[in-house]
Amino acid sequence: MSGEFVLRMQGISKRFPGVHALDQVQLSVRKGTVHALMGENGAGKSTLMKCLIGIYAPDSGTIEFNGQQVSIANTHHALSMGISMIHQELSPIPHMTVAENIFLGREPLTWYGLVDMRELNRRTQELLGRLGIAVAPEKKMAELSIANTQLVEIAKAISYESSLIVMDEPTSAITEAEVANLHNIIRSLRNRGVSIIYITHKMDEVFNICDEVTVLRDGRYVGTSAIQALSHDLLIQKMVGRELTDMFHKEETPVGEPILYVRNYSGKRFRDVTFQVRRGEIFGLAGLMGAGRTELLETIFGVHPRTSGELYLHGKKVEIRRPSDSIRHGFALLTEDRKLTGLYMNATVRDNISIANLLRYLRGPFVRFRKVAADCERMRQALRIKTPSLQQKVRNLSGGNQQKVLLSRWLLTEPEILILDEPTRGIDVGAKAEIYRLMVDLARSGKAIIMISSELPEVLGMCDRIMVMHEGDKVGELVRGDATQERILQMATGLKLTTANA
Repeated sequence: MSGEFVLRMQGISKRFPGVHALDQVQLSVRKGTVHALMGENGAGKSTLMKCLIGIYAPDSGTIEFNGQQVSIANTHHALSMGISMIHQELSPIPHMTVAENIFLGREPLTWYGLVDMRELNRRTQELLGRLGIAVAPEKKMAELSIANTQLVEIAKAISYESSLIVMDEPTSAITEAEVANLHNIIRSLRNRGVSIIYITHKMDEVFNICDEVTVLRDGRYVGTSAIQALSHDLLIQKMVGRELTDMFHKEETPVGEPILYVRNYSGKRFRDVTFQVRRGEIFGLAGLMGAGRTELLETIFGVHPRTSGELYLHGKKVEIRRPSDSIRHGFALLTEDRKLTGLYMNATVRDNISIANLLRYLRGPFVRFRKVAADCERMRQALRIKTPSLQQKVRNLSGGNQQKVLLSRWLLTEPEILILDEPTRGIDVGAKAEIYRLMVDLARSGKAIIMISSELPEVLGMCDRIMVMHEGDKVGELVRGDATQERILQMATGLKLTTANA
């Protein structure tokens, strides 16, 4: 029976200080199949995979690979056995090229022992071409977008010709077209007998690409099912231990006067954009990768300089040249990449939550640490951040809990205008529902919320109005009642839509 399985993990347990991350977990993956590993953030998925590839040593349990019991010492050992992994948190070497990153440690050499750059680039171009990834081998990683960085990481994992590939949130930063291409690549790998462990929070992907599903909850094994035996609702129920009704929880909230008016704004990758946002409104920005959505909002926040345009708050023109100006005027920005531009990964949960609000806690030259601790504990409970203590380092939290820490930081500043760039990326369905409820509560209290999201159901489910961008231009707005996925996609791809509002 075991011969049909490429991998069997049984009785895997792992403890960290104050956390029982895995408790007698099991996972069996059949050869030549795509096996989804599902669960809320903090369920233990990434920890289990790190035990598989040798980053962590399990405290107990056994791992069988291709019918042989193994003890995997490190990631190099795992790769030599035929196990590779695409990590959720990307970690390229920014000053090196795409080709150098993909074949790091495996570079072709000339007869006199130096790296053969021509052959390296040729191999990389052949690999990227085969995978349908349009990135130049000679380009520096630092110059790539998050989406292209993720595609390069996918190519790197596939380049090892492994018999088992772990994909941890491989589509969190790529477009729908790129997702479709990745799924075609996965089907091709499956047809060649390669097994895939697929970790994602996107339900449609699971039912589109996966053969079997294993669910973990709170570090424990819930069960394994064939995809045909599951529905969306049943899978969510297994993951969260309860039914999630009214996922988006969008309520009609009173919309007041305009708070923010952006007029003819131009900057890096966007041109002549005009819009306004009202009190109590959730205003969505939709568009494909490269549409200029993030650049627009980061320029409004003062991260990048504008080239032209004006900004009005409550009808008065304001100048925002740097993020500190924005914070002073009541803005808050939850950035797209929590690891790169949001969190201080080696600092504690408490320090990450309180750092944007330090002036509030000063009494003369002294910091009121009791007040800091009380406010941070209030935010921890309000957003249900899973951490053994506020002194835990943020790097030890799951991706979803890291996102909640970042959101807590900005909510503590009590902003009037909250800018959320992909607020639920890499967050499980239970945490998403909590954040959606929080957004509705904030809107009801009179806050104005601007949200970028690449998930159209999220945009349609949460936003009162939706502005669509295409290649740096605003192509129109849709009110909630008129918006559909088809209309938004038509506009986002540059097709004219007569029903769009200017």
